[in-house]
Amino acid sequence: MRRICWGLLLAAMWPFGAMADEFDNGLATLWEVLWHQSGTPTRIVRWEGDIRVRLHGVNIAAHREHTLQALRAVTSEAGLKLIDVSGQPEELTANLTVEITADNALEDNQPCVTYLDFKSETKIDSAVVQMRSKDAWRCAYHEAMHVMGVRGHPAGQTVLSYFPWKVDSLMALDKVMLRAWYSPRMRGGMTPFEALPVLADELVATAPNKTQASQVRDQFFAITVQQMHAYANGQGDVPAVVKRSGKATTEGIRYGRAEMSYFLGIAYMEGVTTPRDSTQAVRWLERAATMGSRGAQAKLGAFKQ
Repeated sequence: MRRICWGLLLAAMWPFGAMADEFDNGLATLWEVLWHQSGTPTRIVRWEGDIRVRLHGVNIAAHREHTLQALRAVTSEAGLKLIDVSGQPEELTANLTVEITADNALEDNQPCVTYLDFKSETKIDSAVVQMRSKDAWRCAYHEAMHVMGVRGHPAGQTVLSYFPWKVDSLMALDKVMLRAWYSPRMRGGMTPFEALPVLADELVATAPNKTQASQVRDQFFAITVQQMHAYANGQGDVPAVVKRSGKATTEGIRYGRAEMSYFLGIAYMEGVTTPRDSTQAVRWLERAATMGSRGAQAKLGAFKQ
């Protein structure tokens, strides 16, 4: 994202530079969190019912309460119920498993990991978290956010950052993400352009001057859509934070360009993040269809009828 340019724009619109920078970084963070570290933009996935967690593994007694504290924090913010079934007769009904592993397990560059299981990219069916014992304390909140379906690693002030600002509690942006992710406006399977306004509006609601914040939000949308035009056309790039992860792959970016073409088509078709434009919708859906997107092919067939 072009944060320096945004900083200048915001400084002109907002009388307080620090506030402008904070809002700018917040919008960029909400966009970045919608990208997988492979270089592919993602759809929204989330839980649709209670989460039943089973905790087990090495030195579990030392990590149990802190891990549960992190899980309670994210589920409370999302408005979901967390049930600890560890050691209970209903333990086999757990849809979330948290394992504390030995210190020599996993990789040094990935000491904790979350695996989300979903049959389609909409509803989370189950999840597994693994954390090395020596890293569990600093990993708990980070992985708890991933458990909720928030898959990105943005650079902003969030526990999801590769270099987190905080590890023992949620930050303000984390709470914004969770409230938006599980708001009635959000649905599983939403594209990034459908989800971004929901996330951004939740951030605007926290701003002291909501009128100015709304104006900046709309200009951010316009710039982001244009950047994604270039990205989908093979001329632009993924957000810098994704490239810095060191895990973006050529295949991930190639697939991401096809996905972004489809997402742009949906954005123009539905008028989300950008004004409705049937010509642009067809253009981007046709591009995605030629790149093998079955979703785009189906949408085109319905759109042209």
